[in-house]
Order: sequence, then structure tokens, then C-alpha cells
Amino acid sequence: MKESVREENAVFDDLLKLCSSPGYPHVIAHFCYRDNIVLYAGDMKPDDYLHMFSMERLIRTEISTLIGLMCKQPIDFKLPDPDEMQKLIDETESLLKELHYSMSAPMITGLKVPEKATEESNPFTCGSVLREPIFYGGESAYSFQYRDLSLEKYYKDNDWLISNKGFSIKDAHKVVQSVGEVQNRKLFHCIRGLRTKSPEIWTLLPAFKFTGRDVAETAQMDHAKVNNILLAFTPPYGTSNECFNALNDFNIANAYPLIHFYNDEYILFQHYSIVEALYEAPFYWMGSDSSYVNTAMMHRGEFTEHFCSRRLEAVFGKRRVFSNINIVDSKGNRAGEIDALVVFADRAIVLQAKSKRLTLEARKGNDSCIKEDFKKSIQDSYDQGLMCGKLLEDEKYKLIDISGHEMQLPRRYKEIYILCVVSDHYPALSFQSHQFLKYEQTDNILPPLVMDIFLLDVMAEMLDSPLYFLSYLNRRSLYSDRVMSTHELTILSYHLQHNLWLEENTFYHLCDDISASLDLAMMVRRDGVSGKTTPDGILTRFKKKSLWKLIDGIEDKEDPATIELGFILLTLAEDTVDKISKGIDRMVAMFRSDSKHHDLTIGIREGNTGLTIHCNDDSPKIAMERLGDHCERRKYTQRADNWFGICITPSNGLSIRFGVRLDYKWKQSKNMDEIVRDLPEGQKRGNFDPRFTDKKIERNQLCPCGSGIKYKKCCIDR
Repeated sequence: MKESVREENAVFDDLLKLCSSPGYPHVIAHFCYRDNIVLYAGDMKPDDYLHMFSMERLIRTEISTLIGLMCKQPIDFKLPDPDEMQKLIDETESLLKELHYSMSAPMITGLKVPEKATEESNPFTCGSVLREPIFYGGESAYSFQYRDLSLEKYYKDNDWLISNKGFSIKDAHKVVQSVGEVQNRKLFHCIRGLRTKSPEIWTLLPAFKFTGRDVAETAQMDHAKVNNILLAFTPPYGTSNECFNALNDFNIANAYPLIHFYNDEYILFQHYSIVEALYEAPFYWMGSDSSYVNTAMMHRGEFTEHFCSRRLEAVFGKRRVFSNINIVDSKGNRAGEIDALVVFADRAIVLQAKSKRLTLEARKGNDSCIKEDFKKSIQDSYDQGLMCGKLLEDEKYKLIDISGHEMQLPRRYKEIYILCVVSDHYPALSFQSHQFLKYEQTDNILPPLVMDIFLLDVMAEMLDSPLYFLSYLNRRSLYSDRVMSTHELTILSYHLQHNLWLEENTFYHLCDDISASLDLAMMVRRDGVSGKTTPDGILTRFKKKSLWKLIDGIEDKEDPATIELGFILLTLAEDTVDKISKGIDRMVAMFRSDSKHHDLTIGIREGNTGLTIHCNDDSPKIAMERLGDHCERRKYTQRADNWFGICITPSNGLSIRFGVRLDYKWKQSKNMDEIVRDLPEGQKRGNFDPRFTDKKIERNQLCPCGSGIKYKKCCIDR
């Protein structure tokens, strides 16, 4: 931090003067190429994308500020000479750094410990401090999410759009997508063309220009309709961004990202800006129609709820996801409403959706507006979710579906997750939630997860099975105060690569570049980029392991006891997964060789929990009795509070026949002491196969596998 920091308005004024310099559009084109374009050959790799996380890179809000300031006066497109160009670039970067210093100053000052600290001394709840993460926190949505979700968001408003704007949302979507395709071609030809030109006349501005006819040909649409759509995202003729007089003022460059250059020619510096405008601007168009604004508001809310339900259905299936559930008392009075409810085994998700945005006044640092916006967007959503979570288990209340029928659902849950979801980009959402959200944790209602629909979309895309999705919710909730990042996507990406599991008394702060592999995977899946569809990690390295095949079987059973086991197995480290999988493979190979019973016992979580796997084709009665007895013995010898057992058969693949769970506090018993007297103590963590113990096992001793029979008649040949 500089010793002396200029006032923000002084730096802003200097930026305004600089952005009015002749030829400044060429400077912006330079920054947009340097900081927004990813070049790669063949398949894109995470390393190709890493420069997007450079501290030297200008972020979109900074570039939008430059564009907005440039548009406050007539634009001079004259190409500067190379020396002048470099001077403009250097001065821009210097002023933007100074601007960041000035915005960060209140935070640095606030970190100084006051003489008398109180609960109100937290500087991160002050509007002057929050302005910095709100402005510099970056984007929460991928560009293709804005582009493609706009179709679903506005399809009910198509009649209004056609009547009042002359095009449908599908038309606008096609044009915006085609603009991106045209600009990609322009960029390629522009870069190649520089090879034959003198450096004195190098400029990247042509890469950001296009004509309406170019777009019409690419989209295969009528030229007049295309221009009508392009003009909808272009500032009205004669406007000069006169309201943009401070950093957080309304900037017309965000609402209208196109610059009408000449006749049929346009300039778009940041493609992200036009897809964001496609997602957000139509709502404001409709909001100016007093006769339609209420309908637009209703459709906006319906979109949020429907989208959330649809993405959850992709993970859990339609039969486990319920929308618009009313909770009523004995007199039929509504006590609560759940926007989306998921029930899987003995777990439930209560999702509450809101469409409230962070207002312009809040972005300016108005304390009361920031807190009021947060209350309406997040706190009210959570309070409603908490109340519904409690009522969900109170059988004095009935659950009524959207058709008015009473629902017959379980009313006792081991864990209830509350998801508070907003429909739009909410700047610094994670940061504000840590500062402002007041929540209550009960025995089975976990701390809430606050997110936007864009994160929910990515979670459903990557964690596309109930067990994986719930396991992540479980850990993300329990670690809510122990892992932080600018974006929730970063934490999800870390989990996909390394399996999110924190030791006691540890705290993680994750850097943004961790999300590179997830960003790339989503671009491959949704935007046609060539590369890996899945980050290297738990979804790739473990998939072929035998233990992971059993986890898939656990999920299919949807049994509370085995689901709990699945949660535990998903926390295991890679070396442990590998060891257990090899043990399973050996056991199965022996069974296929001799058709006899074989088993494997594993202690996990420092001996407090364990797992016994039996492999046989015995009758269910014999197999279940043997497994139950074995688990009871092993649980006792390990002094464990929890023990799981599953019986598998390799006759048809590797499938689970049934499972048991012993869940009770360990207590010493003379009878059990005698029963397990000759049973080796084993290890607290690892594989209890007799080949891995140093203690010699006599032939007439009880088999250490816990079967209850002598070693010579059980595992002596293993």
C-alpha cells in the first residue's frame, strides 16, 4: 500500500481525462485482447487459461469503467503512434492501481485494532470497506450460462418482446451467439494480418468490429431484424453516459455494451458484457411497461424456482424433487412454503429462491442499503428455510403439494441442508454472507449454503449423482467457517481435484486460479471448446477403483445406513481408496476361484468407525447373521461407536446385496471380552487382512477376520 493515497474521485477524474485521449479505443482493444482472450492449439489445457488469474490482468469491471469513461464524450478513433500508445497503456494501468489503492484504504484502516473492540468493530460490515470486494470480486457466472439461461428466463415473456421489441428471446440469443462467432473469426484474421503490417500501424481494434450483415449471415437471419436486436444493446442515439460520474454510478456501457461505429458497423470490446445484458436487460425493458411489470416480476420468480428444481431433478430424479410445498397447521393455515424440496434416504434439501439484486445504492457503499439488500435477498430466504426445516419434522403440520394433496414423506431426517439461492449475479455474495448472515445450527439442520443459480447449475453438472452432491453439501456446510475463497466455484473446483476434507483446527483460503480446471471443463461441456470434460481428481482417478463401484451401488440402494457409509467412504484419501480397492479385488478373485466366503475389514476415522465387507453367495439369512455377528465383534474390539457392514456378490458384476449399521456408544462387556479374547486388535486405520498383521496367528485361534470360526477353517489359505 502506498504511504499516501489520493482520494478516489481525484483518480477517477484523471481516468476520465485519459480515456478522452485521441485513439483511446485502440488502448481498450489492447487490454481486451491481452486480458480476455485465451489462445490455445489442439485441446485447451488449464495452463492455457491460467493467465486469466494474473494479478496484472484487468478485470471486466475495470475495462467496463474505461469504456464508460471513453463514451462520456465523442470518441476519437485516430490510431496513436507506438510511443503514445504505450504511454496511454502505462498511465491507464498506473491509475487503475491507484484507484484500487484508494478503494482498499478503508479496509486497511479498519484492520487496525481499536482500543476498545466491540462486536460493531468488524470493519468488513462497513459499506466503505465492502465496496472493494463488490467491485473487484469478479464474475459469478460463465458467459455461456448468461447466454443460454436467458432462453429459459424469458420464454414466457416472448409475446411482450415480439410486440414491443420486434424479436423473440430466441432471436436475441441467436444474434448474441453469432456475434461471438463473428468476433472469433475477426480476431484470427486480425492477428494474422499484423504479420504483413508495419508495427507503426499495429492495432487490434478491427478484431472487435463487426457489421450487422456479418452477424445476419452467420445467424442466417433477416438483416433488418438483426440490426433491430443489435440496436437494443446499443446506447440510444445522443446519449453520452452523463450519469457516470463516480465509480459505482450507473454505467451505460454495462446496460448497452455495443458501440455504433458507422452505418452498419458496431464495436463490442467484451463479449461477456453482451451475454450478461442478454440475461438482465429484457427484465428492465419490461419493467418500464407499467401494465406488464407485475407479470415480468412473476415470471422472473417462476424462472428461478423452476430452474432450481430442474437442476436438482437432473441429480436426484423427478420422484425425489418437489416444488412449491405448503406446510399447513391442523386448521389449514399456511405456516411455511418450500420452493424446492429434495428427499433422499434420510437426507433433505430445503431450497429457498429469491430474485432480489444488489441495488446501485448498495454498490456505492451505502451501509443501510447493503444490509437491507442482504436481508431481503439472503437473510429472509434463510429464515424461511430454517423455519420450514423445523416444520418438516413436526408431524403436527401437513405437507401439501402444488395440486393441494397431502404428501406422504418421511418426517425424520439425519441431516437437513438449507440452500439460499439468488437468480442474478450478487457481487461478493460469499464475502457478504460471512459477514452478515445470522444462522442457527441444530442437531440435524446444518449451516446454510448461500449461492446463485449459476453455482447450483455447475454443482448439478459436475456432481451429478445424489451421493456426490449430498456429500459435498455436507462438507461445505460443516466447513462454512473454515474454508474461504473469492468464489464458491473455487472451493468446488478444489473439491473435484483434491476431495474437500479438512483436519481439525485447520483453515483454508483458496486462490482463484484453483478454479482453472473447472472453468475449462465447463467450457468444454457447454461452449464447444476442445479439452477435458472433467477436472482430473475424484471423478477421474477413482472411477475405475472397486471401492467406487461399491459407492455407486450404495447410492442405488438409497438406504439410510448405507448412505451414511457412502458419505464416509467419499472422504477417504486416495491411498486409502487404493488400498481398500486392492483388498476388494483380491477378495473377489479368491471367491471366483473357490466360491467360498471371504471378507475384508477396514478401520477408518482413527478407529471410531469401521467397515466390514463380506463376499459370498450364501442364503440371505446365513449371510446376514454372519455379517451382523462379524460387525459386532469388530466394533467391540476397535472400541468404535459406528460400524458398517455390506455383503457383496461378484456373480453379476460387483453389486451390494445388503448392508447393516451398528450405531451406538461403545461400552465394555465381560461377555464380549470373552467372545473376542483371541481376536487380534488390528490397526486403527487400514486393512485388517491377516497378511497385514505382525502377530502370528495359530491354526486353532479364532480367525482375525471376525467370522467367529477357527483360522484353519477360514482364512488360513488367503
